[in-house]
Amino acid sequence: MAMKRVASGRLAVVLGLASVVAACQDRAAEPARPAAQVKVETVALTDYAPVVSLTGEIKARFQADLSFRVSGRITERSVDVGAHVTADQVLARLDPQEQQADVDAAQASVRAAEAQVRQASSAFDRQKTLLGQGFTTRREHDQAEAALRTAQGSLDAARAQLATAQEALSYTALKAGAAGIITARNAEVGQVAQAAQAMFTLAHDGPRDAVFQVHESAFFQQPEDAPVSLALVSDPTVRTTGTVREISPTVDARTGTVRVTITVDRTPDAMALGAAVSGTARLRPRRVVILPWSALASDSGRTAVFVVDPASKVAALRPVTVLAYETGKVIISAGLTAGELAVTDGTKLLRPDEVVAMVPSNTSGATR
Repeated sequence: MAMKRVASGRLAVVLGLASVVAACQDRAAEPARPAAQVKVETVALTDYAPVVSLTGEIKARFQADLSFRVSGRITERSVDVGAHVTADQVLARLDPQEQQADVDAAQASVRAAEAQVRQASSAFDRQKTLLGQGFTTRREHDQAEAALRTAQGSLDAARAQLATAQEALSYTALKAGAAGIITARNAEVGQVAQAAQAMFTLAHDGPRDAVFQVHESAFFQQPEDAPVSLALVSDPTVRTTGTVREISPTVDARTGTVRVTITVDRTPDAMALGAAVSGTARLRPRRVVILPWSALASDSGRTAVFVVDPASKVAALRPVTVLAYETGKVIISAGLTAGELAVTDGTKLLRPDEVVAMVPSNTSGATR
């Protein structure tokens, strides 16, 4: 009975060894996994100067709101939006009755003061003659002189009031004050206008500006010192150049943009006020690496690129800093060194520290 148990144990051991040997033979018979086939590209640094192109509007360098300096009812309006006016051209008039009454009253005051001056002057002349003949006293002579001076002061005050009234009367006619184009109008006949209320907006003749609303992200890089190229949107053949004159220190809370004003060096006739223009500026170049978009991978949520060791042909993930994304390519500003081999295609099934079979990027045959 004991011998049967020993024989059974030996048989089990033999069968176990046989199964292990068979499993090893099966594994040895399996073909080795082929190396992943990828496209590679030699990393090279290049100057990258992106172009920024935006649409803006032509505006006058100097623009002013025109208003009456006195209140009244508008009786006449002679211009409309788009009209070109001269400096002394009348744009609108107010009812002048009130101001004319003030002028008439001031003129009457002047005439009365002039009569007082004539009377006081005659009295003083008599006193002066009598004093020389000894027929009057010094006291009476001095009183006549003082009365004359008072009358002359009253005349000066009346004339000043007349000048003020006449000036107020002239304010009932609203003049342009400078040659230019009317760009806005708020005046209508019959309307009661208040003093300093804007009636017209005048764009002065002279220099022109191109105004753009620029997103603040565009200021992260410095532009080149070269002039900004400007072209008419409706006719791109109409071109000119300009230089940045002003950058608003604040961000528009509604649009999140910054107003940039560019002085137009030479304004073509076709670039009229309000014309839409495109402005193109080139940013200052930076040394970057440009790779196809297919080179991008992820390393624990960070953007990365597979780099291959040319000796061992092992691919390793390298975190990189992306400066910009463009159509079909990615701009990398940090993380790669010139001369390294970067995988540009075949990264979808590639794992870190995996041996690869490299194919130059200018040949075909790589798997995606």
